[in-house]
Amino acid sequence: MTKTFSFACIHFTVAFTVGYLMTGSIAVGGALAVVEPLCNTVAYHLHERAWAAHERRKAQAAEAEPAEGTAVPA
Repeated sequence: MTKTFSFACIHFTVAFTVGYLMTGSIAVGGALAVVEPLCNTVAYHLHERAWAAHERRKAQAAEAEPAEGTAVPA
């Protein structure tokens, strides 16, 4: 958990710094520091769900294929 918290702090800091450097606004930097990591968290969750579904489909397709060297009825 310490490593996760450490990464979150870096993520918030980078988001704030980029927003501030691009706009010169502390408010924009602060908003980006909150909104961007939140959006990335949601995107990561959705990506993981989609990836898991892809892996399940791939495993099911592999199970459905006949084993190598097995005769397939004509």
